Amino acid sequence: MLGQDFSLAGARLTALGTGALWWAEKRLLCVSDLHLGKSERIARNGGAHLPPYETRDTLIRLENDLMRTGAATVICLGDSFDDLGAARGLPDEDRLWINRLQAGRRWVWIEGNHDPGPVDLGGSHLAELPLPPLTFRHIARPGRSGEVSGHYHPKVRVQTRLRGISRPAFLFDSDRVILPAYGTFTGGLRSSDEALAGLMRPEAMAIVTGQTPRILPMPRG
Repeated sequence: MLGQDFSLAGARLTALGTGALWWAEKRLLCVSDLHLGKSERIARNGGAHLPPYETRDTLIRLENDLMRTGAATVICLGDSFDDLGAARGLPDEDRLWINRLQAGRRWVWIEGNHDPGPVDLGGSHLAELPLPPLTFRHIARPGRSGEVSGHYHPKVRVQTRLRGISRPAFLFDSDRVILPAYGTFTGGLRSSDEALAGLMRPEAMAIVTGQTPRILPMPRG
């Protein structure tokens, strides 16, 4: 499986190139910030009418990750829907698709700031999930250890042979890992932003997503 291995609080984890986190010992796949229904939410609020395909694209990638890992547990780490209206307006075919992905698996929806209430889908709905030695929650809390979170959509700027580009990235240190956004239409926050720089230890590392994940010191400037 193509990914970058690292350890957190004694747990051996793999950052996949798709932006999903794999915990092989627990057969657990974790994804964050799917923001399903974002194009519908933007149009509903008077914004641009974007092609309504981001939900399907996100679900295709999630299904592929589930197939190649054989995950028995899935944790969606908050902001799974762009808002409650997007959750309620999910097309029946996409709702059935999620139901098929859930079949035979433990599925946990962690509450996020975009989806604070329960949605009418299967699985468990929790504020956070302790699964020693790790704790899964949407937003990182300073001073915690063994924490897996999302929310910030971290990205880093990397230099190619032709130009610099921004890529979604995992950020991790000895206390926590912050996952990139998994959703297709999601933006990102540079790792040099004060919100992220203040959370991560000086020795923090970044794992850049893509076909071949690469690890580098977390960019701070």
